[in-house]
Amino acid sequence: ELGIRIPRPLGHGPSRFIPEKETIQVGKEDATMHTLFAESFATLGRLDNVTLVMVFHPQYLESFLKTQHYLLQMDGPLPLHYRHYIGIMAAARHQCSYLVNLHVNDFLHVGGDPKWLNGLENAPQKLQNLGELNKMLAHRPWLITKEHIEQLLKTEENSWSLAELIHAVVLLTHYHSLASFTFGCGISPEIDCEGGHTFRPPSVSNYCICDVTNGYHGVDEIHASPAGSVPVSSTESVCEVEALMEKMKQLQECRDEEEASQEEMATRFEREKRESMFVCCSEDEESAATRDVSRHFEDTSYGYKDFSRHGMHVPTFRAQDYSWEDHGYSLVNRLYPDVGQLLDEKFHIAYNLTYNTMAMHKDVDTSMLRRAIWNYIHCMFGIRYDDYDYGEINQLLDRSFKVYIKTVVCTPEKTTKRMYDSFWRQFEHSEKVHVNLLLVEARMQAELLYALRAITRYMT
Repeated sequence: ELGIRIPRPLGHGPSRFIPEKETIQVGKEDATMHTLFAESFATLGRLDNVTLVMVFHPQYLESFLKTQHYLLQMDGPLPLHYRHYIGIMAAARHQCSYLVNLHVNDFLHVGGDPKWLNGLENAPQKLQNLGELNKMLAHRPWLITKEHIEQLLKTEENSWSLAELIHAVVLLTHYHSLASFTFGCGISPEIDCEGGHTFRPPSVSNYCICDVTNGYHGVDEIHASPAGSVPVSSTESVCEVEALMEKMKQLQECRDEEEASQEEMATRFEREKRESMFVCCSEDEESAATRDVSRHFEDTSYGYKDFSRHGMHVPTFRAQDYSWEDHGYSLVNRLYPDVGQLLDEKFHIAYNLTYNTMAMHKDVDTSMLRRAIWNYIHCMFGIRYDDYDYGEINQLLDRSFKVYIKTVVCTPEKTTKRMYDSFWRQFEHSEKVHVNLLLVEARMQAELLYALRAITRYMT
């Protein structure tokens, strides 16, 4: 009657991919989750949808929140407004308007200059110089060389210090991979964010105003079936789980009986690396529409390209020559104290996280499957572990799963609900969120390894 426009949520729950009733409801969480919600609220000033989906795995969420809080708010080489602006630059590379909008607000809140938000060319030259590293890290990290590092550290009055550069690199990789999580789990914008609400026409005679606040959207709300979801018989998907467990058992037996030679292992890696190029990311038009955020970065046509295409041959990055554990960790910790420790803990939790379940099965050792997912991602980035048999990847990861992995890791903005629904159809949503945590951390570590190796080469 007063003509006041009342916002109502566009989505149902924190994720477009996971039915609201299957997420953890606020008010029904256990004591551990309640503490994490309180921490998240105190840090961010809101309980955001990323937290509401990540809380399926409280141990990981705790580590994630601690790391993000340290990177954005604790003492460090970079001023606060620079940190949020770098977050905007990184998220914009994947057109992740959800993260861009969050950090635009935070950037202004800590006193950032609104003019910078009109486009990267309005930001200080020092931040503009980071554009090249941002795009390579996001799309083709294997191309980063010590010359790129040298340009940033030696550009006279706009130069970066080593400590500042490490802080920036960790922030860029954090937000590239968080964009992967956001798209991979179909995170919806909160009601107060752009894209998170619509307005009801002024006439609200057909139901009570309080219904809007309680999330009831009236009879005229369109409840379409999930776009493109493929109905699947439960016996078919149960067979899928049984078949996967049987393969794991057989591989374990083969492992125990014989070990492939080093040459054979190298050949299998090359084969898997080559095959990963023929796993096409989705070109589906169903992917979430995003506001144009391209003004926050340069060279909008630059995107992911497989590293062995167009006659380019990128030498294999051998993990025993430069690894996170032996090299990257100590470099980060030396130049940005405590961050190496926080990242290390987060990588370990994601990699080792298990509840010993697979769909409806209990007491299952899932380590072989987790390692296959992690190593497949590193293989797509050209990183090889000498002690791993890459033949296992084809046995354990089917085509639809590989398409999902590659899309979420390399071109997350193209992830669709259809792709999320089509892999591991009998598994719990919490297990699919766990997969996303593996993708996020493996991607972040791969990007970091290329950047830190280039920094090490520059220093030596």
